[in-house]
Amino acid sequence: MEMSNICRIEIDSTKKSSEAKVLENALSVDGHEVSIETSKVYTVEYDFSEGQFKQVAAALHNPITEFPRINEPADKKFDFVLELGLLPGVTDNVANTTTEIINDLFKIEIGRNKVFSSKLLFISGNVTKENIKKIALGLTNVLIERHHIKSYTTYLEDGGMDKKIPTVHLKQSMGVLEIDLDVGEEELIELGKKGIFDPETNARRGPLALSIDYLKSIKEYYEKEGRKPTDIELESIAQTWSEHCKHTIFASQIDDIEEGIFKRYIKKATENIRKDLGDKDFCLSVFKDNSGGIIFNEEFMITDKAETHNSPSALDPFGGAITGIVGVNRDTLGFGMGALPIANKYGYCFGKPEDKKIIFRGEDKTSPALAPRRIMDGVVQGVNVGGNCSGIPTPTGFVFFDDNYKGKPLVFVGTIGLLSRKLPNGKSAEYKKARPGDNIVIIGGRVGKDGIHGATFSSEEMDGGSPATAVQIGDPITQKKFSDAIAKEAIGQCLYNSITD
Repeated sequence: MEMSNICRIEIDSTKKSSEAKVLENALSVDGHEVSIETSKVYTVEYDFSEGQFKQVAAALHNPITEFPRINEPADKKFDFVLELGLLPGVTDNVANTTTEIINDLFKIEIGRNKVFSSKLLFISGNVTKENIKKIALGLTNVLIERHHIKSYTTYLEDGGMDKKIPTVHLKQSMGVLEIDLDVGEEELIELGKKGIFDPETNARRGPLALSIDYLKSIKEYYEKEGRKPTDIELESIAQTWSEHCKHTIFASQIDDIEEGIFKRYIKKATENIRKDLGDKDFCLSVFKDNSGGIIFNEEFMITDKAETHNSPSALDPFGGAITGIVGVNRDTLGFGMGALPIANKYGYCFGKPEDKKIIFRGEDKTSPALAPRRIMDGVVQGVNVGGNCSGIPTPTGFVFFDDNYKGKPLVFVGTIGLLSRKLPNGKSAEYKKARPGDNIVIIGGRVGKDGIHGATFSSEEMDGGSPATAVQIGDPITQKKFSDAIAKEAIGQCLYNSITD
């Protein structure tokens, strides 16, 4: 039996795909008049036979509108071909789902990191390689995505594209570092801004987003404890005290408002309204759970949650937006004993799409911000994909354009949930409480190197050093599975006492 180690399965469309048409229109706006054909690529690293790879290809295409090629170049004329994929270690949701398909097909477990997805753009037109490079940079985020260009001649000489595997090489280290906080103020500021210095990599790990006042308080605490903090402890403090988790700006004293503007204005206003409503108060859960809950009728309650994902969407529009929408889906699932997400909503404030003037994130002008059109397209696609892959409609929202949102958009995402007011055991569904002796079960999709320091990054101002790798790439397909398992099955069997995101 002939065996193969690395195989490229490329799926072509019988007619020009809608994705190709959208790309042509988008590039036309940027002055590139080209014709495009697209192909989906699945690179599989496993010892399957030729016949087994054919079975995999058959499972990955629609025979009515598509046809596969296995380790064969495309039989078509073009000027350049551009391959777009993810960098090593970045979450690849398409590849993860493809792995599950292969496992189900052969009733085996091929293991992790055996499948990698990418796409090919076959481009024809009056273009040079420099034009294609500009197109590639406009379609990718260089901090999480890769691209590869070949001319028609080179493509034929090489017999197609290269069989490249985006492999991650990790050094296993179980060591714990002790962090010396008995240093000068400048070093503490550097620690808060850029993170812990790792002697193995000879680089800092990423922002802790801890101000000098916070770090001095932490230092005083550990001096009383008579020891130095470990790297894990310091990272944990930074994460839980981040703007994303704690909302320190809203909660802090501002001028003579000792309790902070959240308690004085936002929370207090709601409390006053509820008090005025008296017996007509329809709120069930406010300011104490992952979402808010109100009465819908005698049988059901409605949950509502919205949040912003502004900085992530400015750095990686698609990743920031999809992570935002699937995040509020989880907040819905984490309300009470688990509400079912039934509708998404959005609110976008962007710079004007026609504005192509470059602005920079730092004073040294070495890190250009993404163009408003690029941000808008990525954000819209991210929210759409997040909702569509989760089976949740997005029926309502708004879009606003203003020059003040050019460098950093405002991206609101929200989810409405539905939950029975009573559980099968007769208890109220908005109440939950973990009990001594409970087992803790963590469920969700696997993560890559994307999203590291995402929580602490929320506390930082955007500048030239803002890392796009701090933006997590959400996994709506996996989330859809566990959402249905919890909100449609486990809750009805009263299998748990508490749930949260």
